[in-house]
Amino acid sequence: MPDKKTTARAARDKREGKSASTQAGEFVREEIDHIREGKHGARSAKQAIAIGLSKARRAGVKAPVAKTASKATKKKAAQDTAASKKRTAGTATKKSATRKRASTKALKREGTAAASKKALSTQARKSAAKRTSASKSAAAKKAAHTKGAAGRKTAAKKAARTRARKAS
Repeated sequence: MPDKKTTARAARDKREGKSASTQAGEFVREEIDHIREGKHGARSAKQAIAIGLSKARRAGVKAPVAKTASKATKKKAAQDTAASKKRTAGTATKKSATRKRASTKALKREGTAAASKKALSTQARKSAAKRTSASKSAAAKKAAHTKGAAGRKTAAKKAARTRARKAS
């Protein structure tokens, strides 16, 4: 069950018109924090992200599944989305205490290295390397468009300072 603060942050992101991945990012951040606090572990950064995404979908975030995702991943995402619909309808089935205990126990056996800066950095680099230049360009254009005039001015000044610092 996600923290109230996390759900509130995701709701704020939604109100601000931010993307589903930004909303889901709040749940992923919470999961990383849990691992760092020692509440439980994870085998890899990828698993930690997957748990966060699952929680986000169950909380009602409309996070899409990657086209290249496996059948099992697509199935799990569909289950999570269905669970969120059940929850909003008020007919959610009670979770099995035995299953909850078993999954928590399994996660507690895992290490905490999955949430280290190095592991997350490696995961981010691998993920970014798979992106096409067209997708990166589209994201940059969207960012520039949604930033607004004041934001663009600030970013331009920062870029100029960086260039000046690198030149000297």
